[in-house]
Amino acid sequence: MPTRTRPSRLLALLVLCAGSLMVILDGSVVAIALPAIQRDLGFSAAGLAWVVNAYLIAFGGLLLLAGRLGDLLGRRRVFLAGVALFTAASLLCAVAATPAVLVLARFLQGAGGAAATAVSLGMIVRLHPEPAARTRAIAVFSFTGAAGSSIGMLAGGVLTGAAGWPAIFLVNVPIGLLVLLVAGRVLAADRGLGLRAGLDVPGAVLGTSGLMAAVLAIVGTAEHGWTSARTVGAALLAAVLLGAFAHRQRVAATPLLPSRVLRTPDLVAANAVQFLAVAAFFGFQFLLALALQLVLGLDATAAGLAFLPTPVAIAVVSLGFAGRLAARYGARPVLLAGLGLAVVGFLLLARLPADGGYLADVLPAVLVFGVAGGLVLPSVTALAMAGADPADAGLASGLVNTTQQVGGALGLAVLATLAASRTGSLREAGWTGTAALAAGYRTAFAVAAALVVAALVLAAATVGRRPVADRAVALAPAEPAGRTGG
Repeated sequence: MPTRTRPSRLLALLVLCAGSLMVILDGSVVAIALPAIQRDLGFSAAGLAWVVNAYLIAFGGLLLLAGRLGDLLGRRRVFLAGVALFTAASLLCAVAATPAVLVLARFLQGAGGAAATAVSLGMIVRLHPEPAARTRAIAVFSFTGAAGSSIGMLAGGVLTGAAGWPAIFLVNVPIGLLVLLVAGRVLAADRGLGLRAGLDVPGAVLGTSGLMAAVLAIVGTAEHGWTSARTVGAALLAAVLLGAFAHRQRVAATPLLPSRVLRTPDLVAANAVQFLAVAAFFGFQFLLALALQLVLGLDATAAGLAFLPTPVAIAVVSLGFAGRLAARYGARPVLLAGLGLAVVGFLLLARLPADGGYLADVLPAVLVFGVAGGLVLPSVTALAMAGADPADAGLASGLVNTTQQVGGALGLAVLATLAASRTGSLREAGWTGTAALAAGYRTAFAVAAALVVAALVLAAATVGRRPVADRAVALAPAEPAGRTGG
């Protein structure tokens, strides 16, 4: 990639972040609009879940393939194609008049979002080869991901209340067109390795199908339960497909997921830590949104506003301090400190009383989560990407995002199921509705704390254990292919 001037690199970073934020917002902005969508389009209670599930299945299932296509076809080309598909699908969502059309459009949105998101980190790594600049750029990009979901909950309530549910999709159209216009001018074209370098088509089919089946099994547990024939069947199908994918990667001449990638210690360890942490963080947003309304009695708009301290704290920490701390002390200590704070945040929520108040019982935890997110996500992303070979940057980016999506979906399903199960058993024992709900959420938050403790232990034992990794050198540009190729 040609050397870029500082203003053009900044504009390129901003347009990549804008595309990512648009996609991330859409994953959460629809949540508050679901009742209005059900009322206007006539969704059944079971069918309504597919407005969310169709998006998650496509997004989570296609990230790895999209990342590899970016390495082969050029990341700029895949990014532009993803934004274009996402924008067109958003317009289709807004004009959908039947449930089937909306579900199809949401699937297409997920596919476009996967293509745009999967290659963004790889492009940022190439745009910022200097260690300090890369750290700052990843901090900015991580902020969009960490804060996007919270902002989406607020935006969904405001847009739906002011202009109706189609507005949450229509707003993507001008944003997407602007991103396409600016990205076409400021993102330098990259040739990619070319399809002749090898796209493992059977592996791509097996891997994508296996990930989709896994996400399908996870997101369906809230409706069907963990032991239902549907859930077990989807999980078994996912296991068979992913097992076949793993075998294919060992024998394919040009595997979709080369073994050298999985022999990169920091990349694998950082993804495992991220999986556990994100599983807890996603549950925090979803369950706390419910607790604020069902236990503390806030309305939808007030519940959305209650999350505002989190993205504000994430912005202050990730954009103002995380990069400097990582440059001075290394990404590993920053990651460990952030995970430790996240444990404190979950333990605060694990004592949420049924008659609690926002200022005393929720705000401290929300602020702690903001600081923790501002430390954890940039550092774990930087550690994961630092070990990737430049030729595999798109694949590594796709792997990081796949870990986030699958971990988030699994964590949400597990924590929501635990909360519902605990609440149900207490109601049968004679507890009042609000008290039982609060106890159910406390149980889920305690389990989330345990997930983050596991992430903390794993990070301390595995991530950044190389001699140079405790300093800013850990965030230096990726080594030449020979070193990380195993």
